[in-house]
Amino acid sequence: MSVMVARKKVVRKWEKLPGRNTFCCDGRIMMARQKGIFYLTLFLILGTCALFFAFECRYLAVQLSPAIPVFAAVLFLFAMATLLRTSFSDPGVIPRALPDEAAFIEMEIEATNGTVPQGQRPPPRIKNFQINNQIVKLKYCYTCKIFRPPRASHCSICDNCVERFDHHCPWVGNCVGKRNYRYFYLFILSLSLLTIYIFTFNIVYVALKSLKIGFLNTLKETPGTYPSTSLTALTVLEVLICFFTLWSVVGLTGFHTFLVALNQTTNEDIKGSWTGKNRVQNPYSHGNIVKNCCEVLCGPLPPSVLDRRGILQQEESTAQEESCTRGPSVQEPTAAQGPGGQVPVPSLSNAEMPEEKQLTTGELPVPSQDAGQAEH
Repeated sequence: MSVMVARKKVVRKWEKLPGRNTFCCDGRIMMARQKGIFYLTLFLILGTCALFFAFECRYLAVQLSPAIPVFAAVLFLFAMATLLRTSFSDPGVIPRALPDEAAFIEMEIEATNGTVPQGQRPPPRIKNFQINNQIVKLKYCYTCKIFRPPRASHCSICDNCVERFDHHCPWVGNCVGKRNYRYFYLFILSLSLLTIYIFTFNIVYVALKSLKIGFLNTLKETPGTYPSTSLTALTVLEVLICFFTLWSVVGLTGFHTFLVALNQTTNEDIKGSWTGKNRVQNPYSHGNIVKNCCEVLCGPLPPSVLDRRGILQQEESTAQEESCTRGPSVQEPTAAQGPGGQVPVPSLSNAEMPEEKQLTTGELPVPSQDAGQAEH
């Protein structure tokens, strides 16, 4: 007999989240979909550091100090840890409104603005919010169906509203917002120090080798493990990578240091929110560099409001074949059968019969053979 059985399939919330994000490790890792430049970032950092540790560090540790590779390893590990923390975390995505919440917000907006005559443009959906005795406008997001919190913005690449949105960084493969900005800043700061460190000691390496065997002989020198490759050619490649990286990474670090000191975001700086024509004072700044830095880099980190690994249960109906246990049939001979294969049937009154076998109103009892003989 086929029986429909309801099974509950466990579904995590990250599987149903809207937006253009990629999730790995059962929702523990959250990134943007475009990750090609992030892989390039990993390749450049790992490749440059691998060449430095494989060749220059061994020579410098013997000639100068064994602390040189140790300090380089510390910078490398710190930069990689902060990079992965920035790339794999929730930047502060704000959940979209549920259908009931969106309908309620629409009713509030219609009640506030009233009916708009046909052909006229409806007024902008804006709420005023006061922060430090200053009015800040909260804009309505037509995609997420919410009024965005202060300093939040909608990322067109990830298709999410992000709290304290700074920018979308393709080099880390994620948005930079309230929950991962400090790790992003520490990443570019440590990467700048690592780049300067490798660049400086590559030049020191070439200078020390040139003092011993001459500059031209240094250029011709080849390592024993790679006889067809010039060791100094690899060093020159590292120097070129570090040189061009210095202009971008160190400059970016300086720019974000300026923003941290003023408690601003890249998005606010580009839009000129606090330095535009209105000359509105930044309501989030404490007027003190130390306090601003402490709030941005050392303040409490808010938890994620997405609950990516929360459980949603969905029921699935599946058909299963189940065998029903039945008693022996009356046609099959059993040990209780009498001679000739006949089964003695006990006589039951109508009240003692099973419910489905009881006589209903209008039925006539069928006379048995004995009853017919008695009538004759």
